[in-house]
Amino acid sequence: MILNTVKDYFKFSREQRTGIFLLLTSIIVLQMIYLLVDFSVKEKYFPDQQKWLSLQTEIDLLKKNRKNDYSTPYSFNPNFITDFKGYKLGMSVQEIDRLLAFRKENKFMNSSKEFQNVTKVSDSLLAVISPYFKFPDWVTNKKQLKNDKNFSSSSFIAKEKTIKIDINEATKEDLIKIYGIGEAISVRILKQRESLGGFVSMEQMEDVWGLSPEVIKNLNAHFKVSKIPNLVKIDINNVSLKVLSQFFYFRYALAKEIVTYRSMNGNIRNVEDLTKIKDFPIEKANIIALYLEF
Repeated sequence: MILNTVKDYFKFSREQRTGIFLLLTSIIVLQMIYLLVDFSVKEKYFPDQQKWLSLQTEIDLLKKNRKNDYSTPYSFNPNFITDFKGYKLGMSVQEIDRLLAFRKENKFMNSSKEFQNVTKVSDSLLAVISPYFKFPDWVTNKKQLKNDKNFSSSSFIAKEKTIKIDINEATKEDLIKIYGIGEAISVRILKQRESLGGFVSMEQMEDVWGLSPEVIKNLNAHFKVSKIPNLVKIDINNVSLKVLSQFFYFRYALAKEIVTYRSMNGNIRNVEDLTKIKDFPIEKANIIALYLEF
């Protein structure tokens, strides 16, 4: 019974036997093709391949060198080192703080030795960073002048006897002759003189933005105020807030305080009354008074 059942599984019709034969034939043919035919992709060979690879290596090397060039430090003025710049140079937090505190006093360093005295950096660090220090041209020229063997005592005496020019008559060319003053600063001085109607004191050079104490000293050695110029004075008791705020020494906040004081206390009689006003620059009172009419 079981044997007959098994035999039934192997009874095929003619069409079924043909299909099985074709399937087996296809399998054999595919196996033969797989074994005999090389299906691997042949790598193409380019004659100039090695040449291009060599060239690419050179390009990569040039890119690397160019990237390294960006890290090369450039010359800089040590008076204007920022927190980040100081950190990159290897300065400690305390050394950077000493530098920033020194600059807040509006002081300048003119040599590597002065830089070390201010910041207290070590000799080893100074030796590394000082070659990149770049001080203003007028500082360099001054040092060269002092070291010049041809700089005789007679020329020094001649310099001391130089006749001072009235600052209110000075031209741009006269100002540019002074160490530390270029075209931009000379124009700035002339514009401030024009806005004020003239300078009444050489102390006003301290009010010109961008002038170092050394430059101001040089200006005082060559210029003076021979006489008070004919000023168009400001009527302190009658002009408007707008006019007062345009005056160089007042600005808007102080001009508003003056108008308020004037409305509450009556006319301002003299400079002593002005010194009672909040935020009035008392140290410049005598200079400011020359521009006012009470």
